[in-house]
Amino acid sequence: MPYLSSLSVIAERTHPFPYDVSAIKFAKDIDVSAPVTFIIGDNGTGKSTLLETLALRLQLPHMDGFGYGKNCFKAARSLTPYLQLNWKIERPRGFFFRAEDFGDLLNSIDREDARLHESFKDIYGEVPDRIIQEMKDNQNYQIYKMRQNYGQDLQGFSHGEAYLKIMDDTINGSGIFLLDEPEAALSPSKQLSLLYFIQAHLKAHMSQFIIATHSPMLMAYPGANIYEVTDKGMNKVSLEETEHYTITRSFLQSPESYLRFLK
Repeated sequence: MPYLSSLSVIAERTHPFPYDVSAIKFAKDIDVSAPVTFIIGDNGTGKSTLLETLALRLQLPHMDGFGYGKNCFKAARSLTPYLQLNWKIERPRGFFFRAEDFGDLLNSIDREDARLHESFKDIYGEVPDRIIQEMKDNQNYQIYKMRQNYGQDLQGFSHGEAYLKIMDDTINGSGIFLLDEPEAALSPSKQLSLLYFIQAHLKAHMSQFIIATHSPMLMAYPGANIYEVTDKGMNKVSLEETEHYTITRSFLQSPESYLRFLK
């Protein structure tokens, strides 16, 4: 049994942004009762905005903490009063994964490491490198936070491995989990790993996944609902009906047909 059965955005305004994007205009009685629901569409159709609004309404934690006061959530804050949710079982527990949060986390660690490197430059050669590294790690709050949250540094992992490690440590019980374009951090093989991870999790826990994606590989998850957002509506479709699938399939069958003008 799902927690959340459907969602709608009921707003009389149709402009300016964010009221004028397709995923907001056409989000009416969207069926999210399947264990996995995909929201797909071209760039700029509002998939991320809709997911951010839902995350804010549910007050789900994210990699940057619990708050939604940053400017990047301004659109979500304006839309939250118009988001209507139909529940089977109310369950606000879960997590919101944004690809940019993951990148920001790793980038902030690198920036702080560079700053600390500069501040310790006067003692290089006088103090063993191992001691300097320990001093830097102890003063880098982001590394401390990473170890506290995930049990170890993630800098030794590849981008995709680190992303999956965070998911494995965070998605460890029943809940509603929102993923915004997870493929941005994942190679095709790691996308398969994510599918296997979701399948294993759902066998052990009663959870829901709502995922915004451009990846036909992820959309192929068995039994998932797929909603395609266009400038004409937001409709439930099969994998084979999606533009993502048809373009990718056509390109892989005959790449020379698409690339002949580049020669």
